[in-house]
Amino acid sequence: MTTPVAIEVRNLSKRYGNGGGRSVLALDHVNLSIPKASIFGLLGPNGAGKTTLIKVLTGISDITEGDARVAGFDVRTQSMQERARIGWVAAEVILDDDFSVWENLWLQAKLQSLTDWEERAAQLLRYFSLAEVRDEKTNHLSTGMRKKLEIALALLHQPSVIFMDEPTIGLDVGTRRMLWEIVTGVRKEFGVTILLTTHYIEEADILCDHVAIIDEGRIIAEGTPSELKGRVHADIVQLETSDGLDPAAIRAIPGVQEVRPQGNEWLIRVGSSEEFLPRLFAAIPTERIRRISVEKPSLETVFLDLTGKRIGAEEPMGDIRKFYAQIRRARG
Repeated sequence: MTTPVAIEVRNLSKRYGNGGGRSVLALDHVNLSIPKASIFGLLGPNGAGKTTLIKVLTGISDITEGDARVAGFDVRTQSMQERARIGWVAAEVILDDDFSVWENLWLQAKLQSLTDWEERAAQLLRYFSLAEVRDEKTNHLSTGMRKKLEIALALLHQPSVIFMDEPTIGLDVGTRRMLWEIVTGVRKEFGVTILLTTHYIEEADILCDHVAIIDEGRIIAEGTPSELKGRVHADIVQLETSDGLDPAAIRAIPGVQEVRPQGNEWLIRVGSSEEFLPRLFAAIPTERIRRISVEKPSLETVFLDLTGKRIGAEEPMGDIRKFYAQIRRARG
């Protein structure tokens, strides 16, 4: 039996700029097939192409090459029908602070030309435990309550797909975990498909049914978190030395599978770090070792193994408010 698909992306590319000047290939022949009612994670560092993909899939940015369908509609030719079926949750909580909780829902309904929305809004407030603060100004709410309200706004018009772009960035650990529970509950309660972008390894591992790792505009690996971690049958040792070493000296140590030199830094793939480290210390004087770390199989080691670098922390988009305003106008 074929699994219904919510988002289908085929050979999709996005290039900024034109032939007359400098151009940037932000997305490079991306292919994705995201099942309905799933939580799909797009994991990658800053500048990898995550937000660009959301801009393309929501119709904010044109497709340069390839095709995409969201909620059954062609992004190029059926954009109005598609936009009526998608929701959006921004990296930052962006609400109208001078409005109450209920007035924010009213404004969202007006932007989307909804009728008979009040009962749906009241149900959402009860679901998110916000009914008691419906008349409170949103700037009086906690960050967690504001995030819940923003998700309620995204659900008001009963979308079938919700895009969440770095929804927990900048939150403390407790609020982040609370949002994880909410995201899982929303998928179960409302049956929506969630495409979530993140650079948090743990978030992708815990939340997502499937994960695609993106780097420099290309999907470099995809699968369930377990499948991806199963690709790395090794430990990754990162070594920094005070001066250069002969790569052959490291490769000669028993248990070494691969060595990638990067100046005075080394990425070493080994069968067992517990067995390798004593042999390393016996082969290299400890005074020459400035730093050493070990990564057991995880989504982080998958990314390290594929790219030779870590997924660094990234900041929210500088123009997130402008982007969010575009999304809201486009859906209205």
